[in-house]
Amino acid sequence: MKTLLLVAAAVVAAFLTIAQFGTAGWTRPPILAQQHGFRGTGMDQIQTKAGAAALKAANVAPDPAEPVEQGSEKAGTTYENVQVLKDVSVEEFNRLMTSMTEWVAPEQGCTYCHNTENMADDSLYQKKVARRMIQMVQHINTSWKEKHVGEAGVNCYTCHRGQPVPKNIWFENPGPNYKTAFTPRNNGQNMASPSVGLASLPYDTLSEFFGKKDVDENLIRVNATTALPESKGKPIQAAEKTYGLMIHMSSALGVNCTYCHNTRAISNWSQSTPQRTLAWHAIRMVRDLNGNYIEPLTSTFPANRLGPTGDAPKLNCATCHNGQSKPLAGAHVVETYPELTQVTADAAATQEPGKAPAQEPTKEPSPNPPQ
Repeated sequence: MKTLLLVAAAVVAAFLTIAQFGTAGWTRPPILAQQHGFRGTGMDQIQTKAGAAALKAANVAPDPAEPVEQGSEKAGTTYENVQVLKDVSVEEFNRLMTSMTEWVAPEQGCTYCHNTENMADDSLYQKKVARRMIQMVQHINTSWKEKHVGEAGVNCYTCHRGQPVPKNIWFENPGPNYKTAFTPRNNGQNMASPSVGLASLPYDTLSEFFGKKDVDENLIRVNATTALPESKGKPIQAAEKTYGLMIHMSSALGVNCTYCHNTRAISNWSQSTPQRTLAWHAIRMVRDLNGNYIEPLTSTFPANRLGPTGDAPKLNCATCHNGQSKPLAGAHVVETYPELTQVTADAAATQEPGKAPAQEPTKEPSPNPPQ
């Protein structure tokens, strides 16, 4: 009798379990899987269909402004205090200004950067920043065209998405700042920073990897290049920082690690995908932009636009990519804006005092280069 009761209880429990899963609406979401490497390596990019659709809808490039007829007058001779776009025709200049308003400050309008009583006035810091940002966009579309952005290029909307301040910017993280009599030491981690996937990894890796333009070329590499150690090597803390950077890049592009790396030989360049080379250049591009264009503007920004340590708002991979492997799904956003695909002013002439001009991109990585 006891055995019968146990069997009956087990059957009832089994039916209740089946009913629970069958009626609770718990279904496996439709999956999009794209094979990105040889079969058996697990190199697949996985998304839910709903997530992919939402991401696509949130990353649509705006239509370009209507084309204009080229005139003979130049913006620099017609308008006062035009420094960067002075050799652009008046018609193209006005078209770009209208587009920039829609890309950056559609609600605020022209008054976000300009004193409309005197358009030549430079009293608003936004105008000084915008002038340098135009140069930065031109620099990306020229110096980094072959190495990273390709024919698609970038414009102001790539980062701003209709907001005066891009969503994905970052500042140096000072860590815990207790007002007691002792200095806290948490080894720079265990603060669940979004930049490292809310993991207990070092929370300010971006400052070290993206915030300095002149850094050791072996900074990111922690894997040995030989079977047996030939030197002391790097501590586990260095590996944690590198892993934190990889998490940031993965989430910024909305991809798995296998988008760049072969699972059977993560550190081997010859078995990696072409995207790893693009990422290698991207790291150096971000350093270039932060070091030569963003940081020199620190004194231009008001105090309320600076970070806790007084640093300027800087960019990272997510600033442009916004969760997509190609910003704005790879849309070509500069073809109809030729003034953004060439340098229209001497960058050195408008460089902040005491700062070096923008550097040329680093050469192509070797078959097994440092990170």
